[in-house]
Amino acid sequence: MKLNSVAPKEGYIWIRQGIWLFKQNPLGFLMLVFMYVFAAQLAVVIPVIGVFAVLLLTPTLSVGFMTACRQGIQKERIRPMVYLIALRSSPIVRKRILQLGLVYAGMILLLSFILSLLVDFELLLPLMTSDKPITPEALRQVYLVLCFGAILYIPVAMLMWFSPVLVAWADMSVPQALFSSALACWANKAAFFLYLAIWSAILIAIPLTVGIIFDALDLGQAASFIIAPISMAGLTIMHCSFYATWKACFTEDEVVLPV
Repeated sequence: MKLNSVAPKEGYIWIRQGIWLFKQNPLGFLMLVFMYVFAAQLAVVIPVIGVFAVLLLTPTLSVGFMTACRQGIQKERIRPMVYLIALRSSPIVRKRILQLGLVYAGMILLLSFILSLLVDFELLLPLMTSDKPITPEALRQVYLVLCFGAILYIPVAMLMWFSPVLVAWADMSVPQALFSSALACWANKAAFFLYLAIWSAILIAIPLTVGIIFDALDLGQAASFIIAPISMAGLTIMHCSFYATWKACFTEDEVVLPV
């Protein structure tokens, strides 16, 4: 396993490769993402335990989707049980992937605690529990949550981006996988910046633009029927492009994705 350093333009190429990969089995990939979104929404209904379970299993699900990407390239059928492939692996991999899940859950809880010290969540509660107009101060707190949350999540994302796959496929220990993942992200930070900037525009700017256009045409209620499938397709392609980032940043003996 060799760590690579790529040019900044690779960030755009990863997205193109994600689109190509999505085309290999769109229904299979959409099914996996829909299952994850549905399970995550269902888990939130169960206080504390549900959210913790999602965080604990996130590395496991990540390995499952990356395995599905391999299957898509090889024209194999993608099944829902691919999500459990890491747990069905060797005992050492199963132990490490669950340990990684505990680390991830711990980091998210720590991030949430720090965020609670920076933002007044009491001002945000009325936004979720009532239909009252949004006050300027509440809107300011929303922006602070998004800004501070994004900044605080950057180191977590760097540590977790490749670590599940490095544990499952490269037989690395949890500390080694976390370090290697962060190192790979830092070595290719320019490409990742372009990559994330493009996805931010696709997943945020485009739905907002569609919503504004439909509101201007007095068709606001119909906008969700357009935005929802676009967002789901974009989210699925983004997940497929994760595999492209892996192929670019780490060298292994496998088929090369088209540029």
